[in-house]
Amino acid sequence: MLHTKVPHIEEIIGDAIKKAQQQEKPQMVSVVERMDQMDPFQFLYAGQSIDRHRHFWRSAEGNFTMVGIGSARTMRSSGSYRFTELQQSWNTFLEGAVTYDEYGEKGTGIVALGGFSFDPEQKNHHPWESFPASQLTIPAYLLTNKGSLSYLTSNFIIFPEDHQKQIIRNWGDQKEQLFMEKPYSSSVPVRVDEKEIEPEQWKQTVQQATEDIKRGVLEKVVLARELRITFDNTVEIEPVLKALSETQQNSYIFAFESEGEYFVGATPERLAKLENQQLISTCLAGTIPRGDTEEEDKRLGMELMYDPKNRQEHQFVVEMIKEAVEACSHHVEVPDAPVLYPLRNLQHLYTPVKAVLDEGFTLIDVIERLHPTPALGGLPQKKSVEYIRYHETLNRGWYAGPVGWLDDRNNGEFAVAIRSALIQGDEASLFAGCGVVEDSDPQAEYEETAVKLKPMLSVLGGY
Repeated sequence: MLHTKVPHIEEIIGDAIKKAQQQEKPQMVSVVERMDQMDPFQFLYAGQSIDRHRHFWRSAEGNFTMVGIGSARTMRSSGSYRFTELQQSWNTFLEGAVTYDEYGEKGTGIVALGGFSFDPEQKNHHPWESFPASQLTIPAYLLTNKGSLSYLTSNFIIFPEDHQKQIIRNWGDQKEQLFMEKPYSSSVPVRVDEKEIEPEQWKQTVQQATEDIKRGVLEKVVLARELRITFDNTVEIEPVLKALSETQQNSYIFAFESEGEYFVGATPERLAKLENQQLISTCLAGTIPRGDTEEEDKRLGMELMYDPKNRQEHQFVVEMIKEAVEACSHHVEVPDAPVLYPLRNLQHLYTPVKAVLDEGFTLIDVIERLHPTPALGGLPQKKSVEYIRYHETLNRGWYAGPVGWLDDRNNGEFAVAIRSALIQGDEASLFAGCGVVEDSDPQAEYEETAVKLKPMLSVLGGY
């Protein structure tokens, strides 16, 4: 793949058409422009006039946001080899692509955003019919905000029969629409009804899991439940994302639109970040609420730090992530003990894992090795996923799966899609789970999931 300086757009499109005609196949062209900072929520809202296939990503580090509009190319895969197949599709797509870019910033140029379902073998597709098992999209237009600057990437698929003037005219018209200031709603949706999906059956499943763990069937399993809520009108995504960005500042904020439905969330859990071969993963397991006072907050934090169940659960995750990272990296660094990671509603045990990725491996390779961690599946990995598939009362879909982005320089970041909701018109399904070990109490685990539902409830008409 070639990176080069940016000539006039007429020359770029003209050269691409000639190349497409000579090679008798479509050509990928990516053009990056720098501009004054653009409001990402305004850009997202304006983008619906072009395409309702939109993506939003804000890093937990706070100064990096991407908004994708439309699709220059969408790659999908399912089954046991979905990570490998998507990596192959990505590699093939980049062959022969040309990027005109004077800046070389991460997250600009050819970037794919998307995610993976938790379990591709799940047979019951409801309510996730609009979201395939795996999907990565290269947007037609990508806004990348980094610090005080914005970058617009325009991606073109040029066919041999295309006409230069028509492409340039359409591009100019669509850019005008994207940068047109259109007021969007600032009101989060009004909730009119809610229904917990089989809460008593869920508690019984937790109880059964503790007995199965004592019998040696598995060591740990994470069980999730669903809360279904209804609103007085169709949910607009922009105010929801803005509210999440303002209230969950230490979390990754994401939204993926597919066929008019949204998967949206604010997750604190990074799965893996790769930049210049520097790899960072995160062990985030063990949960307790925040206190109402500074004294109570400190007491709860210490309770979490020295709680045997939570420390055991956290250590499961640390050991698994360390083993997975060591399989494709060197210079692996893991702290001896976790620290507290505070969020608005919760605090967690946190251990970072840092390494240098070996040559020949990619971010998708890392994600495949890490997913699902014991914090989202259990131990042993394969047995816990099979247990969830058979016993859990819901189809997780993309909940607890990897979501994120990667670019053509082998940079990218994926998080674990917890603290999330599937929004379908005037309804939404919210999901939350907890780790079950042999001494877990069903009622206590139920109450823990209720706390984990609060970040999404707070921006979806709740409290």
